[in-house]
Amino acid sequence: MATVLGTCHHDCPDSCGWIATVEDGLAVKLRGNQDHPYSRGELCPKVNRFLDRVYSPDRILHPLLRVGPKGSGEFRQVGWDEALSVVAAKLTEVIAQHGGKAIFPWWDAGTQGLIQMSSLDRRFFARLGASQLTGSLCGQTARAGVMATYGSGRGADPIDVRHAKLVILWGTNTRLTNRHLWPFIEEARAGGAPVVVIDPIRTITAEAADWFIQPLPGTDVALMLAIMHVLVRDGLVDGDYVSRHTLGYTELVDRVAEWTPVRAAEVCGLEASEIERFARAYGTTRPSFIRTLIGPEHHENGAMFYRTLACLPLLTGDWRHLGGGLCRSVGSWFGEQVDESVFDVPATTRVISMNHLGRVLVDPAVGIHALFVWNGNPLVSVPNAAQIRQGLLREDLFTVVSEQFLTDTARYADVIFPATTELEHLDVIPAWGHLYLGWNEAAIPPLGEAVPNTELWRRLAGSMGFDDPEFSLDDESLIRLGLRNVDVDLLRKQGWVRLDLPDPLLPYAQGGFATEGGRAELWSESLRMQGHDPLPAYIESAEGPTSEAARRLPLQLLTPKNHPRFLNSSYSHHHARFEGSPFVELDAADAAARSIGEGDLVRLWNDRAELKLPARISLRLRPGVVAVPWGWWGEAANVNALTNDTLTDWGGGVAFWDTLVEVTKA
Repeated sequence: MATVLGTCHHDCPDSCGWIATVEDGLAVKLRGNQDHPYSRGELCPKVNRFLDRVYSPDRILHPLLRVGPKGSGEFRQVGWDEALSVVAAKLTEVIAQHGGKAIFPWWDAGTQGLIQMSSLDRRFFARLGASQLTGSLCGQTARAGVMATYGSGRGADPIDVRHAKLVILWGTNTRLTNRHLWPFIEEARAGGAPVVVIDPIRTITAEAADWFIQPLPGTDVALMLAIMHVLVRDGLVDGDYVSRHTLGYTELVDRVAEWTPVRAAEVCGLEASEIERFARAYGTTRPSFIRTLIGPEHHENGAMFYRTLACLPLLTGDWRHLGGGLCRSVGSWFGEQVDESVFDVPATTRVISMNHLGRVLVDPAVGIHALFVWNGNPLVSVPNAAQIRQGLLREDLFTVVSEQFLTDTARYADVIFPATTELEHLDVIPAWGHLYLGWNEAAIPPLGEAVPNTELWRRLAGSMGFDDPEFSLDDESLIRLGLRNVDVDLLRKQGWVRLDLPDPLLPYAQGGFATEGGRAELWSESLRMQGHDPLPAYIESAEGPTSEAARRLPLQLLTPKNHPRFLNSSYSHHHARFEGSPFVELDAADAAARSIGEGDLVRLWNDRAELKLPARISLRLRPGVVAVPWGWWGEAANVNALTNDTLTDWGGGVAFWDTLVEVTKA
């Protein structure tokens, strides 16, 4: 019996350390690594049953070729040689008829890691001359917003929240989606810090807070501007910090002068007195720690949310203090020691947004004739999914999927390659919720004929006759190629190492922002040059609550994650039996206006698609807002059939949560 150190690969800020117990080549136990300084031995409910996933009888363990209609899920098992030859022949045909740009690689963070998420694939598709993937479902918009103010996406160390005297959780359901941070927040609360949650949904985190503020979805920037108004009006600005380390304060003062708490209250659906009270609490409490994650970026003006939020700790001087400032993703801190650019290959082909998969698949002018999908299930996780399904049905589209299970997307594949799980391959995991790099040792041999993503690209490269030396590198060599100033031997032995950063981390105590002049930009000339407002600004989206479209579709749809088992769509088919079926949550007033009662079957619809689901009368939502939990597989349960695929203001994200719908009794 042996134990093997690993790190969870899921697209989650916590990147927990784990220990696998192996007996006779089988993993018999998986538990949290108690020595890990962040996750401290706890695994979440989905990962606690990860061995069920690894050894599931439903695993795809051999290459498959489609034999039935697209979407039918009918395949036959074949050998690797046959599957590779089919793909190579089809790619050669597509390139000859349409050029390499007719090939589109789509991937996401279903398996995070330095080499298994994206490494050799970049060289493979560059050699094909394929179109390039750009944008992100989550993360890039938030980072771009913070960069517009600070010059980089860097912020505070999340663990330092324990030193705060006021904790603000803005647009993040910490107890559900960032659960290992909660004990550090409780440390702050034990020291007297109240916890404030700002969210359009009364989440389990809001229930545990000392103070819950519930603005209407997408109105947060108006609230921030009113907070700034109060800070300026009441003399609560740290003038010394502002004068030393920022640009554009005078212009910002003029902007926020019109954003009184009364005006913001009308926009946000709050009481002006509550805005006044919160602004004064923030302005008079040092240090105050603002924690946000990726949820608020899913509006058309998502980058402006983060750009504006980043201004708040500048005005109060919170960056001077340990336990103060703003924390989003810490992924930007990993760039000095984790260099993914070593896998990049210069390319001049066109770029296509991953968020517009449906649009490009149904548009003959774009001309996509071969689609590769790995590390994701876009038919569930990408907006406007009904359009994606329409595109996947095309008989002239050749689709290749690397997967562990027969997902909604995989059912439409022409060829499926079997992918390993995290227990079956080697990788290094850069976290985005803490400052520790994690090692993942392969605990067991790959089941069946499954291979890591890196091996898939090696085999496909061989089938196409590509002999680049990079394809001959093994996985450990690839890892070492991408790491800088990391003690790899210690990382492997211990399972984790902290980034080589000061401890404690006070990134902006003395200024030092990554802008051209070293000052944070309250006024951004670069935004002005790009056609955006150079100052923080509240702009309602085209599918906002007072828009023209809202006259016909009066309800704003949110698609939250309601249970830890459903934080990643990978687990939906395993855990649906625990959670039942999806549902529509409505406020009692909205339900009564439509003669809808608890449990009634309702039709949820807009111009993109419709769903028929049972209704729940909710105490969590404001009037005018409905919610359907995200993550279920199957056309009848996929809420992303309804969601908006408009791109965000900047940063390449997508406006999932700017989606208008109507609900009627079915």
